[in-house]
Amino acid sequence: MTTCASPARRRLSFAALAALGLPAPSVFAQQAAWPSKPVRIVVPSSPGGGTDVFGRILAQALTEQLKQTFLVENKPGASGNIGADLVAKAEPDGYTLLVASNSSLGINPSLYRTLPFDPEKDLAAVSRGVMAPMVVVANPATGFKTFKDLLEFGKKRPGEGFYGSAGVGSPPYIGVRMIEESTGTRFMHVPYKGVAPAYQDLLSGRLQFMFTDLATIEQHIRAGKVTALAVNQKTPLLPGVPTLAEAGHGDIHAWTSFSVMAPGRTPPALVGRIAGEIGRAMRTPAVAQRLEQQALIPVFDTPKDFAAELQKEREHWGSFIRRHDIRPEQS
Repeated sequence: MTTCASPARRRLSFAALAALGLPAPSVFAQQAAWPSKPVRIVVPSSPGGGTDVFGRILAQALTEQLKQTFLVENKPGASGNIGADLVAKAEPDGYTLLVASNSSLGINPSLYRTLPFDPEKDLAAVSRGVMAPMVVVANPATGFKTFKDLLEFGKKRPGEGFYGSAGVGSPPYIGVRMIEESTGTRFMHVPYKGVAPAYQDLLSGRLQFMFTDLATIEQHIRAGKVTALAVNQKTPLLPGVPTLAEAGHGDIHAWTSFSVMAPGRTPPALVGRIAGEIGRAMRTPAVAQRLEQQALIPVFDTPKDFAAELQKEREHWGSFIRRHDIRPEQS
């Protein structure tokens, strides 16, 4: 004869599960059902940038794969902190995710003296997502044909070469600061609210050059509107363009990535489930082709591995920021 467990026994069992770090049965059921309703993907930047491009590719892929709606919601402002804070304070149930660049995740914790959330505790690493090669590009009117041409200009006419970025502390901004440190050059920074207006000024000639992600500038390189001078890593999309290392500056380590995070208290099993679905989506031929067309390189790692790499990245960027005392209000 089967007897039902008493309420006290059930409470004891749940307590035992908690002691082992395991979720209660109701949480297991919740994870198994995920996603049973639309999922919001918060992108903490304006439409059109690399983060938004990846977020929309991922949202469409997951919608088709899981037969549930994944909606991109742009929440720009404060260098990505507004959108990140929204996700950090969301319910940890898998229905609010963050797709952000390493500017928000790896740089801002050192750049800002205070944040409205704790990046390490209030956000959980899900998937690195993709890496985006970065490229130094110049307006053709400058006459720069090589990276060496740009450096010679920066030495002979310090402060006269204008470059733009989405703001102080972004990888394109810090990348140029790294170039200056490595080569003894000096340029003039112009901050913008997003890459789109910066590109407009680059194409018009108001800016001489930029160090930006290939995903969003590649169409202008193909059209001959800008000249590619150097890349931070080899890419088949620019086979004839040398890397920074090949140009003699292998000490410049700047890169862009677009990653997926969840609220910090999201159960590890659910984080793993989401990461698995993201990896499965990016491995499909159609999505892999779209990523390749956008110059985005998928990274298939576990949440644990991503969390460890993110910590190393924060140390890398933080060391440079502290050494140069970089603050958001700088221009």
